[in-house]
Amino acid sequence: MSDRRRSAAALSTRAHAFSVEALIGTNKKRKLRDWEEKELGLSMENLSPNGQLEEGEDSSQCLDINPDSEPSPSSDTEGLAETTSCLFSSHSDLAPNPSDSSPPFTMDDIQVELQCSDLWKRFHEIGTEMIITKAGRRMFPAMRVKILGLDPHQQYYIAMDIVPVDNKRYRYVYHSSKWMVAGNADSPVPPRVYIHPDSLASGDTWMRQVVSFDKLKLTNNELDDQGHIILHSMHKYQPRVHVIRKDFSSDLSPTKPVPVGEGVKTFSFPETVFTTVTAYQNQQVRYCRVSLYITSGHIRRKEGTCIALVYTFCCLVPHYFMK
Repeated sequence: MSDRRRSAAALSTRAHAFSVEALIGTNKKRKLRDWEEKELGLSMENLSPNGQLEEGEDSSQCLDINPDSEPSPSSDTEGLAETTSCLFSSHSDLAPNPSDSSPPFTMDDIQVELQCSDLWKRFHEIGTEMIITKAGRRMFPAMRVKILGLDPHQQYYIAMDIVPVDNKRYRYVYHSSKWMVAGNADSPVPPRVYIHPDSLASGDTWMRQVVSFDKLKLTNNELDDQGHIILHSMHKYQPRVHVIRKDFSSDLSPTKPVPVGEGVKTFSFPETVFTTVTAYQNQQVRYCRVSLYITSGHIRRKEGTCIALVYTFCCLVPHYFMK
């Protein structure tokens, strides 16, 4: 009985290969194999015009020889890199567009405008003279400037110094009403720099106001310890305005020359050149200066009328009235 069951089981296993299920499965596998061969043929045709691999080419580089093998860990990374390289052909594509952000501020963008320039030009035509004393005397006209082009968020120092125009000493010739060279300049004086009292301040603060140096004083006392600008009498000088960025101000001092570098910008105006005197030599300059005293009370109340009043006195009064 057991032998019959064993033979029946054996026969059923052999007969299974000819069963309907086996025949259907074999047909499906055959169709799948034919479809794969067809796809392989199409792929080979795309690789070369003749439908065959060109000489020197390795088929393993074009096809996956072992489809059941697991992909290498670097395959995803390589694919991502290839995709990225297609989307961005160069590093410049990945870089931000410069037009999207405003250009950085530079020292070359800074501009300084001289205020009361008409008054300075009028005095320059007749020969500007500045009185200097032992105790110190304020300048007239005073240096007032408007600064533009600063970085609103950057910190700046604003300073002023006065340098010789040349190495000559001058004297005034009354009969010709002219300044003449009288010899070589005196020995150099100790350097002095007037740092504006509002320093250190942001660029936005400086640009919202007129920067005035009306508190600066001139002296001929070489032993001065009050911080005044030391000058020689009967010499010609040129005021200079300096815009100094905070990171270049380490060497800035009232008793040292102004530092130089890319963080320092210097401005000067030809019409502000003056000759130092202990008393006015040119009577026209004297008259213009006295006219200011006459109207000084009104000017203090209305500072904006300074230019109009002084310019009127200096320009509209007949010249014989000045002599």
